Amino acid sequence: MARAMLEYTKTVLNKVSFDASLFCKEVQKAVQRLLPHEIDELKLFILSLVRQNPELNQCLIYLKP
Repeated sequence: MARAMLEYTKTVLNKVSFDASLFCKEVQKAVQRLLPHEIDELKLFILSLVRQNPELNQCLIYLKP
């Protein structure tokens, strides 16, 4: 079930990556509901999105421990 939540979160983040403020809100939600090891995997996914859309870089602050 938890793996499904991670995949769902990735899908949502991919869909809202056009808007940095929406993206940041979804990242905040994801950090609250995912397990620590899933957050590590999510970081890698988000970094790949940031390479494509540099304006999303501001959302990385929510991933810091």
